[in-house]
Amino acid sequence: MEGNPSSAFIFDRIGMSELHSPASSPSTEIPSASNVEASGLHRAVTLWQATSINMIEMIGIGPFIVIPLIMQQLGSGWFLIPWLAGALISALDGLIWSELGAAFPLAGGSYQFLKAAYGSYSWGRLMPFLFVWQTMVQAPLVAASASIGFSQYACYLLPLGYWGQKILSGSIIICITLLLYRRIETIGRISIWLWIGVMLTMLWIIVGGVWGVHVHHQVRGLHFRADFWEAGIMAILGHATVQAMYAYLGYYNVCHLGAEIKNPARNIPRSIQLSIAGVALLYLLMNLSLAQGINPAAQHNGLAVSLFIEQQFGPSWARVATLLILWIAFSSLFSLMLGYSRVPYAAALDGYFFPVFARTHPSKHFPHISLLTLGALAFLFSLLFRIEQVISAILAMRILVQFIGQAIGLALLHRRLDRSRFPFRMMGYPIPLVLSVLAWLMIFISTGWKFVISGLIMIGAGAGVFYLIKPWREKWQQHESKGDEPVDT
Repeated sequence: MEGNPSSAFIFDRIGMSELHSPASSPSTEIPSASNVEASGLHRAVTLWQATSINMIEMIGIGPFIVIPLIMQQLGSGWFLIPWLAGALISALDGLIWSELGAAFPLAGGSYQFLKAAYGSYSWGRLMPFLFVWQTMVQAPLVAASASIGFSQYACYLLPLGYWGQKILSGSIIICITLLLYRRIETIGRISIWLWIGVMLTMLWIIVGGVWGVHVHHQVRGLHFRADFWEAGIMAILGHATVQAMYAYLGYYNVCHLGAEIKNPARNIPRSIQLSIAGVALLYLLMNLSLAQGINPAAQHNGLAVSLFIEQQFGPSWARVATLLILWIAFSSLFSLMLGYSRVPYAAALDGYFFPVFARTHPSKHFPHISLLTLGALAFLFSLLFRIEQVISAILAMRILVQFIGQAIGLALLHRRLDRSRFPFRMMGYPIPLVLSVLAWLMIFISTGWKFVISGLIMIGAGAGVFYLIKPWREKWQQHESKGDEPVDT
């Protein structure tokens, strides 16, 4: 769905070279439309394909793992608060992604945004590198969490031991990598079918809860933790909101595919807003449905939804539901690996990362080296970690550089560039931006001091690597300035 010509891609209307500070070097230029053509990627993803890619990454295995955890922490009297807070934070942050995605629709998402915002400052060149540095760790961690959750739910169908689960989670990573080894036009069509399966499963779970109330004529009352106030309301809600936000992550995935989205000035903001609104509604309805069948005090060993369907419809239907949940986990993994594979690729094109990552497949036109590398790391992490170890680590690792960094970067771009440079503008600026930064700071602290410190260590290590490889980076940039592109032909 291309939209009308009046909302055409902003770079077709203005010359991006005039946005660049005269004092900047070529390596710090604000990304231009010519980069899209030079990248070898094709604009083939429509609005509904983009929205489906976002939604299937957002839903994933996350809600099926964390909904019972949040109910156990808070009791049924408070369990919706983290989900409402997560929806609000996502909506505020989604406005920032919408502005940046519409203005800079290129492969790499946050890498391009941070480069545009900070690249004209010598110290600011560190910011886009830090994002790529973190992506090489946190993206495989996100993929590993999805594959581990997949194998955890598969235990309802198969008698898998510890190593059986590990073998299955690693095998899913390999399968996804092979499935993504094809042209973006095919990927867009696959995403629609995956999205249909995700929606059918979510609706079944929601209707199942309503049906259970109708059949049993029983509505659970509100149950509160006996020690809720003594344990500290803010600490508990903060930790639960961290878990809820893990289930919301992914509304920005379309920005990583910016160079492959049709009519990006229109379709990127709309896909972000549609996916946040749709997923928030599904999560709230799903929570209300499951609240009628899940005892918050009980431990469900990660199979709460399968047991819920078993209670409502019997074991046979529970097995079908579990297969559909596995479909959702598989779909989410498909979407996130697709988006993140474009990040090191975009950085390598600019000389900010190892040149080998800039290679594209000679006939299928996608960054195959980047995809294979992230797939290999995700495979390794799926064998090493448990899902509860990675939820807080994923958020703590990303908040300062990606979410808060690019929010501040948008404010810098507003000061430097004319309003016409932004085809999408949030209402009430800068209030949503300020609220988003404050919310992310609270989430960062709520991950726990262990993860806060580990996130800061990750940033410090990335800064050290950045300055250590400076001579290599300058050599790469000189190599590309001579026209020797590291892209396969």
